[in-house]
Amino acid sequence: MVAPVANRTTDLHDVASTRLRARDQRYTRGRRAIIDLLARANAPLSIPQLLERDRSLAQSSTYRNLAVLEGAGVVHRIVSSDEFSRYELAEDLTEHHHHLICSSCGDVRDFTVPSALEGELDRALGRVAGDHGFAADHHRLDLVGTCATCA
Repeated sequence: MVAPVANRTTDLHDVASTRLRARDQRYTRGRRAIIDLLARANAPLSIPQLLERDRSLAQSSTYRNLAVLEGAGVVHRIVSSDEFSRYELAEDLTEHHHHLICSSCGDVRDFTVPSALEGELDRALGRVAGDHGFAADHHRLDLVGTCATCA
């Protein structure tokens, strides 16, 4: 289970700073603000949603900062069915989860499954990977369909 944001913010910023430095990048105010927004979000956010939540962010800088943060392994980009990708903190900074992606509006929501089911899923996917000579180190599961609002 993920620690509350208030308890993990310092560690999160330390990790982000370290990962950025390893790529010769600075941990700027804008990048810190994006990390704070994503840490507080209850679902992956699009760039317009980020800009709406923090009006001090510049659109062009936000695009660039997200690309740098993604390259450093701090954020993860989720491509949905609308024109906007969604962004969230990298899974190793939060907890293992999956996504519900609406093919109509592009909304993305996180979900988890019980640990017993997650174990069964890991084993089944491990067998598939093994059958194909593939060395999987983790999995991502996206369910694509129609959300309740669009249904």
